Amino acid sequence: MDKIIMLGTGNGVAMNLYNTCFVIQNDIGNFLVDTGGSIEIIKRLNEVGIDFKEIHNIFISHSHTDHVLGLIWLFRKISLVIKMGETIEPINIYCNDVAYNSIKEILKYFFPIKFIELIDSLVNYIVLDDGDKYSINGINYTFFDIKAKSTKQFGFECILNNKKLLFLGDETLNPVLYDRFKRFDYVMHEAFCLDSEEKIYHAFLKKHSTTKSVSEV
Repeated sequence: MDKIIMLGTGNGVAMNLYNTCFVIQNDIGNFLVDTGGSIEIIKRLNEVGIDFKEIHNIFISHSHTDHVLGLIWLFRKISLVIKMGETIEPINIYCNDVAYNSIKEILKYFFPIKFIELIDSLVNYIVLDDGDKYSINGINYTFFDIKAKSTKQFGFECILNNKKLLFLGDETLNPVLYDRFKRFDYVMHEAFCLDSEEKIYHAFLKKHSTTKSVSEV
């Protein structure tokens, strides 16, 4: 059976919740969708019984810190394990070109060359184009550009347990996608705050949604 395991549901500035990320898990393996923004990604994986060394496929929806920086901490933990003599299977990272360049720039400015070479020997980056299709752990995914206004952002569609799932990232849903998502059984889309809190957190100014605006689309 395919399962979705939530690791965090917080927005980019949440203090008491981890940033939104989750694992799609089945008998074949784990597919990590976004990584949050800190080393807490390791703790969150541990809490749901997933060893970070068992993550071999990762999707980064976009380059914002609360989605991509957890990946850097995963890299650090993996490098330590390798230095201790353990063997780690290759890791596939699926992302768009902007996210890919951001990851490479972070590594370039914060880590020594030996660390970067070690990670590069282990990681296979799959730079996505709109409409690309890949089979990951036996599940067919179609990745697509959500037409975000702040930075390039991708979502995906797939079938889990005979139900159609659409993942739309965290930016306010672009009207050009309205017809697309009506075909699905489940839609995953991050809301920044409650509608009653919009004047406090200014979700719309940040090009994000409230729970009410998301559910009404």
